[in-house]
Order: sequence, then C-alpha cells, then structure tokens
Amino acid sequence: MVKVSFNSALAQKDVKKDAETLIPEEDKVDAEAAVPVRHQSRAWCWCMCLGLALMLSGVVVGGAYLYRYYILEEGQVFVCGVNYREEDFMIREEEEMEVELPNQFHLKQLEERIRVLEREQVELINVPVPEFDDGDPADIVHDFQRRLTAYLDLSLNKCYVIPLNTSVVMPPRDFLELLVNVKAGTYLPQSYLVHEEMVVTERLEHVDQLGYFIYNLCRGKETFKLQRRDRILGMQKREALNCHKIRHFVNTFVMETMICSLSE
Repeated sequence: MVKVSFNSALAQKDVKKDAETLIPEEDKVDAEAAVPVRHQSRAWCWCMCLGLALMLSGVVVGGAYLYRYYILEEGQVFVCGVNYREEDFMIREEEEMEVELPNQFHLKQLEERIRVLEREQVELINVPVPEFDDGDPADIVHDFQRRLTAYLDLSLNKCYVIPLNTSVVMPPRDFLELLVNVKAGTYLPQSYLVHEEMVVTERLEHVDQLGYFIYNLCRGKETFKLQRRDRILGMQKREALNCHKIRHFVNTFVMETMICSLSE
C-alpha cells in the first residue's frame, strides 16, 4: 500500500504562483498606478476649482468697480461747493459803487446738492439756505427733454417755470463729467457770478403738462410763468418790483436768477 501525502505549504505556494500567472502584466501595472493617479486627479480638481474661484472673484470685483464708477455716477447725489467773486460780472447802480467796493476782493462760497439723470436728460439741484448771502433756498429742475427750467423757492413755497437756457445750463453728460472731476480733485472751481433777471408774467394751472419732474416739483404749489426782464417791452428799469434771488451753478460759473413780481 502506497501512502500519498501532500505538503500543504508547498501547495499554497503553488496556488498563489498560479494565481499570479493568471493576472495580465498590464492589469498589475494599472493596479499599482491606481492610487497615485487618483491623488493626481484630486489635486488637479482642486487646482481647477481654485482657479475658477479666483476668476469669479476677479469678475465680481471688476464688475463692482465698473458699476461704481461708470453706472452709479449717473443718479448719484453730489455735494459740491464753489468759491466765486461776486463783483466780476455785476452791473452796479451808480450810488452803490462806494458801498460795494470794500468787498470786491472777497470770495463767497456756494454749496448745493446735485443729481444728474443722464438717461432722462434731467438735472436736479437743491440749494440749501445760504450762510453768508441773502439768496433763497431752492429746488431746481433743468429738463432738457422738455426744454424747461423750474425753480421752487423754498422760502415762498412758490414754483416758477421758464424755457431752458441752454447757453448757460450745461448738458447732463458735460455737467456730470465736471462733477466727477470736482469729486476726484482734478478740478476745483473758483469762479465768478453772472446775473439774470426774470419777471412773473402769468399763473400756470396745468403743471401736469410740464413733464414728470417739474410736475413732481410744483405739484400742489402756486406756479408761475417767467420771462426775462430785458424781453418785456415797456418795463422800466426802476419800476417797483418785489424780487428774490436764487443762486446756483450748472456750469463753471455761478448763476444768480432774480425773480421779480410787481409790488402790490
């Protein structure tokens, strides 16, 4: 009788060797490279996400910059001041010469709040109570589409409307550019005073026909039509008038608008 015995250790070694021979060489290489490739793909993914995040942050910051400096300027409220020399373009009466001369070298200051709506072609101006002058506080609308200017004298609570003087009032785009330069400190105006004199001619009843901005300004208030005094025939220079002054700037100079009505 022949006794057959098996060496278990040798058998396991042979089985393992046979199993290894059954695995193709390329599969073994792929299995060995699987872990580093996975690490590389994760690293690449993180780099791409970081790059996208940086790009998006750059777009957001750049967009905010453009929005701030090229869009918000329109409609932004500017608070501006100008120093001006009152005597440069003032026409004095003969008896006033001796009184006015001592102050001819003094500069006066005017401040106002300005909002320019370039798309609507409108300039909105608020003149607060002057500190060192006898002018009236006022809200003013220059409407280039309607070709009208409206003054709301806040002391009298009365509204006055006149055709827009485009030779004096800067167009919205040019005026906005001037304000941006003043804000940036590249242009600090020191200017002079120009006079114009208006006379009340008639009362206006239908302010709703004067456009949205003037209607919003004058709604519920007494509203009158103005005409420049030098264009009214037969009116004498020394005729008794009750006058109020409104000073504001919509150009490189200060405009004094004197609004007068016949004394009662």
